[in-house]
Amino acid sequence: MQQVSFTLDGEYVELNQLLKLAGLCDSGGAGKMLVAKGVVKVDGKLELRKTAKIRHGQLVTLGDVAIKVQAA
Repeated sequence: MQQVSFTLDGEYVELNQLLKLAGLCDSGGAGKMLVAKGVVKVDGKLELRKTAKIRHGQLVTLGDVAIKVQAA
């Protein structure tokens, strides 16, 4: 599994935006589609809320890519 680190600018980032900013999709809309398909997990649990607030310490996985979210 490929591990990617993402540093927060604020308190949280919306899930669909995180997928875009991490380079896993081309736009926030594409990120929403991925979440709607049921292929994104947050801390090991399926996440279907497209704009879920992702905070420091959480792990988001999509396929074989894991995004570790860190505080600035």
